[in-house]
Amino acid sequence: MESVIEIKNFSLSFKHHDGLVPAVSNINLTLKKGQTLGLVGESGSGKSVTSLAIMGLLPFHEAKIISGEVLYQGKDLLKINQKEFSRIRGSKITMVFQEPMTSLNPVFSIGNQLMEPLQLHQGLKKKEAFEKAVSLLEEVGLPDPERKVHDFPHQLSGGQRQRVMIAMALACEPDFMICDEPTTALDVTIQKQVLELLIKLQKTHQMGLLFISHDLSVVGELCHEVAVMKKGKIVEKGSSRELFLNPKDPYTKGLLACRPKLDQNPKRLLTVEDFSQMEDDPNFELPRLKKEMKTEKSFTRGSKEEPLLKVSHCSVSFPLEERFFGPPKKWFKAVDDISFTLHKGMTLGLVGESGSGKTTLGRAILQLVKQTEGKIYYRGQCLSDLSKKEMRDLRKKVQIIFQDPYSSLNPRKTVGELITTPMTIHNIGNSKKERMEMAEELLQKVGLDPVHINRYPHQFSGGQRQRISIARTLSLKPEFIICDESVSALDVSIQAQVLNLLQDLQEELDLTYIFISHDLNVVKYFSDEIIVMKEGKIVERATPTELYKNPKSDYTKKLIDSIPKGIEKENRQKASFKMGQPSAILSP
Repeated sequence: MESVIEIKNFSLSFKHHDGLVPAVSNINLTLKKGQTLGLVGESGSGKSVTSLAIMGLLPFHEAKIISGEVLYQGKDLLKINQKEFSRIRGSKITMVFQEPMTSLNPVFSIGNQLMEPLQLHQGLKKKEAFEKAVSLLEEVGLPDPERKVHDFPHQLSGGQRQRVMIAMALACEPDFMICDEPTTALDVTIQKQVLELLIKLQKTHQMGLLFISHDLSVVGELCHEVAVMKKGKIVEKGSSRELFLNPKDPYTKGLLACRPKLDQNPKRLLTVEDFSQMEDDPNFELPRLKKEMKTEKSFTRGSKEEPLLKVSHCSVSFPLEERFFGPPKKWFKAVDDISFTLHKGMTLGLVGESGSGKTTLGRAILQLVKQTEGKIYYRGQCLSDLSKKEMRDLRKKVQIIFQDPYSSLNPRKTVGELITTPMTIHNIGNSKKERMEMAEELLQKVGLDPVHINRYPHQFSGGQRQRISIARTLSLKPEFIICDESVSALDVSIQAQVLNLLQDLQEELDLTYIFISHDLNVVKYFSDEIIVMKEGKIVERATPTELYKNPKSDYTKKLIDSIPKGIEKENRQKASFKMGQPSAILSP
């Protein structure tokens, strides 16, 4: 089969004031026509750097190519001039980026952005380019393409924007496409649609596809071959079936073991660190999954005691059409007549697609948005009746961990300042010195070195920043925390560490959680009870086992069916994922 891209002995370093820092070392990859190659690994492993090198998008003043070749049709892309590269890039070699909202120009319509590569690379006239743009939107399954072609990016949903990015990448019928985490932030149903679309388009156009992801289930379903990267090197590669069912490298085994699975419910997740020790110590015994299952606590517990949280017929509406005088003409009901109770020490999972009302409900509970109907009670107190001072005092006990720690942490403040500022506002600690000592203890509690207390957020990885957010949340000694997509964007290895940390803190401090996520594997693992939301309403409520084994609602069935199961889907018995048994993935 004809090769589309060949990467031979490729090494790259970044310039630093101390010298050169290796980023990618001796990479060898071959991608053939009609083949999908998965590239997996943790953040910083070199996946995106490799893809940017192929696209010629590395900053020349910072990156230095040490050795190697990137061959396309016999040409070394690392050596051709920029004018020639511009003819190839966007035409024969294209890329779909992770976040379409930041990749699409907000001031131009979808049609104009689709027409640009067609006019630039294929020389089409405006009318021809417009007609081709509409047909491309139709091909990627965007509804009503004749109308959507005039829309701007902000008028589309996340899944629709990603389809537009794929349409742009397909515009000039490329030989090779790179997809860099194209489904990470999408709901499972939208993710399934995008994956099915990529498979269909690849078969139609016979493209070579490089799929970069940290979601191993997605890679297992989509890719023919898989390469695993760690610290800039490829530690293992092979067919998808072979690598997932019989991984050789401890790092690969660790990545596979980190991911919560639907058919097991361990008390604690294994991490990459458990496997990395095997590299240095051949006699190291891999910790087995505990036979004691994570118990689903009975919700009759505390039936004689008052629930910590009670939500009664809560609705939240937003105005759609305002009047100059008087009430709005039209309202949008984001949360519609929601009622539930939550007892202390429990974890309630909230799942549903984007726009289902999960985050709005969480914000209403925190009184960050006001409910338009119904009541919310915390320890018997109606939150809407509290004064500003009473609500401020309550906020010490009720906290939130946001999805993106980078945007929720002030980049101008050190870690110490970020953690101690809430303490200062709420008069916790008698002096600055005492508060800094408490901050150091919190950093240690969340698994970070207190020595780094004077560093800034940008000096930490994504997982470390999430730990800082957790430490800041704990600084007020809360008893109830809402986790809003708090692990969605993390690598599976970091995700496992953060989930284990949250469970440890719950046991130690008797915390109560509402866990909001679109990742159903994680919600099943982490929650004691799950509420499924659709269009602002509760469609189903059950314990995780009941929900996944016997879903009552068609919508819940649709969500569960959309979960990518990878190689497990067809090889469940071969992989032997039963608790307490050495499986192909978990065996040293």
